[in-house]
Amino acid sequence: MEKLIRKASVLIFITIFYNIAEGIISVWFGAGDETLALLGFGVDSFVEVISGIGIAHMILRMKYSKVETRDTFERTALRVTGTAFYLLTVGLIVGSVLNIINDVKPETTLPGIIIAGISIMTMYWLMTSKLKVGKALNSDAIIADANCTKTCFYLSFILLASSGLYEIFNIAYFDVLGSLGIAYFAFREGKESFEKAKSDNLLCNCEHS
Repeated sequence: MEKLIRKASVLIFITIFYNIAEGIISVWFGAGDETLALLGFGVDSFVEVISGIGIAHMILRMKYSKVETRDTFERTALRVTGTAFYLLTVGLIVGSVLNIINDVKPETTLPGIIIAGISIMTMYWLMTSKLKVGKALNSDAIIADANCTKTCFYLSFILLASSGLYEIFNIAYFDVLGSLGIAYFAFREGKESFEKAKSDNLLCNCEHS
């Protein structure tokens, strides 16, 4: 049991530090190349860090007792996460409209293609590893985290598609569509975060599968 909890802790900390690195790199290239999809993807990674800290706190509690409900810290982390996702949603929608009005086109979306490719492989490994540990521990919390990691997995495909299509056809609308796709998932994640904060049910209500 202790070995499995330790493995779960390692997985969540890998998730946190990976998202920090991914966020920094994505925001840097997204802002520099004026690609809103990559910039939004990077900000989303930073928000996922806040969510990850709440999960890490929950796993730490599992070392000492069976976790059946969320505590105050975890509920606060969920509310902060939800608010950040809503702000990201608004920012991406406004940014998309402004990019269309001002006819802003990314200089290149090649960094987005590379980052998305790495993220797809990383998120798939994290998702399957968390699910395996969660089932072994019979932990709804870890299984929920594994299921919700699918969101990052799917977002990576959105980024890959929008970046790849722009690089091929050089049509700005592909970057805008990618941004709006990320905004859609950010809104869903924000809504879900607030629902979780109000509920003691540790099961993920994600409908991303």
